[in-house]
Amino acid sequence: MRAFIVELQNRPGGLAALAEAIAERGINITNLAGVTCGGSGSVGLLTNDEASTKTVLDAGSFSYRQIDLISAALEDKPGTLGAAARRLADAGVNIELLLPTGMEGGKFSVAFGVDNAAAAQQALGELATVSR
Repeated sequence: MRAFIVELQNRPGGLAALAEAIAERGINITNLAGVTCGGSGSVGLLTNDEASTKTVLDAGSFSYRQIDLISAALEDKPGTLGAAARRLADAGVNIELLLPTGMEGGKFSVAFGVDNAAAAQQALGELATVSR
């Protein structure tokens, strides 16, 4: 599974233009996180059709990149995110995106967007879950 990180200007309408362009092709955004700092920002998103999303982004001249995701199920208690992030850091894996993906039975699921999926999978070990 891969996500898109799209760079946007921090001004009214940036997210609207992105979401509208994706929707016009009948693509569903299934997960989203975003943040701004100063005059720019980034949106990390998952869709139900990666190939078509790439086509839309290319056609719209959006600045973006794709990133591999590794999912993990973490206990819902203090310190578990820090411990997982430390495992990745100690393995030399850079986290570029973090998306919440659900919660069930005392565990919360997250998708880590990383620069080295194989190393992340190994570093997370039993915490890693099968990607959907």
